[in-house]
Amino acid sequence: MPVKITEIAAKMNALGRKKEPFFFAINFECTEAIITPCRHAAAAGIWYETGPFTNVQASVEPCEAYHFQASPIPVDFYRTSFETVMYHLEYGNTYLLNLTFPTKIESSLDLTAIFRRAEARHRLLVEDRFVVFSPETFVRIENGKISSNPMKGTIDARQEGARETILADEKEKAEHYTIVDLIRNDLSVVATNIRVARFRYVERLETSRGPLLQVSSEICGDLEPGFATRIGDIITALLPAGSVSGAPKKKTLEIIREAEMDERGFYTGVFGVFDGTCLESAVMIRFIEKTENGLFYRSGGGITAMSKMQDEYEEMIAKVYVPFV
Repeated sequence: MPVKITEIAAKMNALGRKKEPFFFAINFECTEAIITPCRHAAAAGIWYETGPFTNVQASVEPCEAYHFQASPIPVDFYRTSFETVMYHLEYGNTYLLNLTFPTKIESSLDLTAIFRRAEARHRLLVEDRFVVFSPETFVRIENGKISSNPMKGTIDARQEGARETILADEKEKAEHYTIVDLIRNDLSVVATNIRVARFRYVERLETSRGPLLQVSSEICGDLEPGFATRIGDIITALLPAGSVSGAPKKKTLEIIREAEMDERGFYTGVFGVFDGTCLESAVMIRFIEKTENGLFYRSGGGITAMSKMQDEYEEMIAKVYVPFV
């Protein structure tokens, strides 16, 4: 049965008041959450590694030969949803929308094996449900400051002049400006002295499909003293993450439901750990889910008025990978 976001916040606030270190994962629709003291996570089949927080004792395992095959949705199916989004962009109902779809995959590796081999900034395994190996930080809280690192802009690192190309791309630039502005606005609801600490920095990711370059920014703010007692209110006020929804957020979420035609669940939700003082969290992208119909990998990208359908379709497919070679 769906829960209310106020109930999610209240449970997190209660643990924050007690200074009890806890793990949390909240789905994209904010209707389901996994919240548990860190000391109980492993027994519940939850394994995580995010920033300084982990309950994984073994290091990343070496990867032997494996099978991984993706079967993306047909381009015509994607086109229908893309055109829906473009209609709303044309009429000004949204300026940026993150459009995503599930891709059926077959692999000789199960969720646990993928988790053990994955090299990523943030890793999460919820046994028999899903695995996440996300490069994107949602929010970090340290020394009374909150920061967010939205990621927008992806290119094949092997392309000649890839870094210069992605930074000069007008569509990607406009998308990134929009997201940075949205995150600044989101953080202003919970913090003061909002500022952009780093703008459009480039990072390299090694994947099973080859190296990628991705573009991020860092936005910061200051929290008032005693924020631990309202940690749930702070996190839920920022949901869903702007980088995986769009702007303006409320109307864009309505269009996402129309264009994608099904719920995302925990994909593009957030997970993290709060130890009573510091918090590290991630956006749940690079996500593989176990269903009764097999394994599905969800991916997508930001759509703007300058988007080209074939480019966006290919970007969605390029993001279907495991983070090891």
